[in-house]
Amino acid sequence: MADFTMPSLGADMDEGTLVEWLVGPGDTVTKGDVVAVVETAKSTIEVECFDSGTVGALLVDPGTTVPVGTRMAVINTCTEPPAAVPAPATPPEKQPTAAASELQASPGRTTAGGGDTVSTPLVRHLAERKGIDLSSVHGSGKGGRITRSDVEQAPADGPHRVKASPLARRLAQSSGIDLSALRGTGQGGTIRADDVRAATAGPAARTVESRAQARPSSATAEPAYPARAAIAALMSRANREIPHYYLSTKIDMAVAMAWMRDRNADRPVAERLVPAALLLKSVALAARQVPELNGYWKDEAFVPSHTVRLGVAVSLRGGGLVAPSLTDADTMPLPELMATLKGLVSRARGGRLRASETADPTLTVTNLGDQGVEAVFGVIYPPQVALVGLGRVIEQPVAVDGMLTVHPTVTATLSADHRASDGATGARFLTSIDRLLQRPEEL
Repeated sequence: MADFTMPSLGADMDEGTLVEWLVGPGDTVTKGDVVAVVETAKSTIEVECFDSGTVGALLVDPGTTVPVGTRMAVINTCTEPPAAVPAPATPPEKQPTAAASELQASPGRTTAGGGDTVSTPLVRHLAERKGIDLSSVHGSGKGGRITRSDVEQAPADGPHRVKASPLARRLAQSSGIDLSALRGTGQGGTIRADDVRAATAGPAARTVESRAQARPSSATAEPAYPARAAIAALMSRANREIPHYYLSTKIDMAVAMAWMRDRNADRPVAERLVPAALLLKSVALAARQVPELNGYWKDEAFVPSHTVRLGVAVSLRGGGLVAPSLTDADTMPLPELMATLKGLVSRARGGRLRASETADPTLTVTNLGDQGVEAVFGVIYPPQVALVGLGRVIEQPVAVDGMLTVHPTVTATLSADHRASDGATGARFLTSIDRLLQRPEEL
């Protein structure tokens, strides 16, 4: 028997809110399957199971906030008899968050579309992500049960699917409300249950609400939303506790860009490399060559990491940012790194990050080149000891063999923790990045 616990999804995470179970008692799971959705102060994350077996009991109800490490479910291994169902865990003095209070516990099995087709929560979640109406899917499982394979092979409803929470969809279906006619108040315009309830309350209620929204804004500042508050607390701590030092250098990208154009000549458009991939790979390799900047400051000492987990700062459409990690970025071939990066950014902005992708990075990179910024000096994300900033690749005059010419260049910056390293170490790191980009065939 194994326990499924609330995972730590970041160095600054102390607790999390269970948003939804994607499995029910009796469901078979394998290691790596997504079994729950957890909300942290920064984002909503899909959490994988670390054991294979059968779900024995769900100990925490959706909408409950529990500390990291709390038992949330029991997984019976394939060789064990089902475990007795313990009483659900009730965390002391913790209340459901406002975002999660609208959620209800998901049953282990449900009827799709009001008919007699049965599906599991995991299958429903997959269908929700792909935009598939389960009532139109023919189940190939026992008794007409819809399987994961049925959903994966079914065509999606289309690219213009309305973004709404599962509870909002259920309320809209029972009330006969057209979700496409509603305006969502959730993150990224997602329709929440309260939006559906307001639509069913009648014109009078909506008139009162519209009048309230039309009132002039008060001079009193509104409190920061949870993600911004978490970022503010972490960055304040970083500036207060970490003695930063800063370095910068301009890197000639002429050789790297010419090599990239040659490589892209025979590639399909979707598989072509971009400068960001070369820059990230060079940073990852430099972190391996200068290990003094690849690790953590813990218990008043530097703890080096034996692997390179490159954090990539991603701005979110609704505001704020997250920094999911590229594990073993130093050993990834460039095409694989490029594909992994695209998927990572897409999942981060879609609120579909996996728990394994939020494991503490050993070094973070922020790249604002696509925003037109030429140089960025970032704040270190504790307990890391360095952050690399990359700007826009621009054409600048350079001297080559005594002749003035124009080459593409990029400004690379380093913010480092003076407790863990000195300027000479940081200079070696930036020099390594420069040297690697002059030999792009070795990336």
